[in-house]
Amino acid sequence: MNEKDMNTLREEFANLNLKNFAGNRAVCENGSCDTSQEHDLKDYPSYTEALYAKLIAPHVSGIYISRWDIKEIALAAGDSMAIHPRKRMFELLMKYATSRENMQAVLDAMENHMEEKITIYESLMQDFPASEVVFAPKIEKARKTMRLFPQIIEEYFPEEE
Repeated sequence: MNEKDMNTLREEFANLNLKNFAGNRAVCENGSCDTSQEHDLKDYPSYTEALYAKLIAPHVSGIYISRWDIKEIALAAGDSMAIHPRKRMFELLMKYATSRENMQAVLDAMENHMEEKITIYESLMQDFPASEVVFAPKIEKARKTMRLFPQIIEEYFPEEE
């Protein structure tokens, strides 16, 4: 394929994207959905639902956490579990994290996991500078999610005086 054909193909693709996806809020440009709507953790029916929405949803947290990741996070926190659907595994992890100490261990393991992913993203951005538009927003979301961890502990496991 020559350069002229390639440019024509790029133009057609750009027009197709513009025609099909412009203004459609269901489609996120570069994976960076508008998450400006902040929800208080108390807006959810249970803390498991709230944390699932805040921690496991990649469009919110910036990091995709797979079933194997949840298994590794659980193991690092001191729990062991079999592979199930992601939501079920997260529910089991939250059943383990019913004390302040266990929840702190889970959040520490999750933070370590997210930091490992951020390191990979930063490496990719360094090796492929054009990928910054993809990975920089994910890193920002991940850091914002990790800043939420102390609030999670305080909101759901306040220290007894």
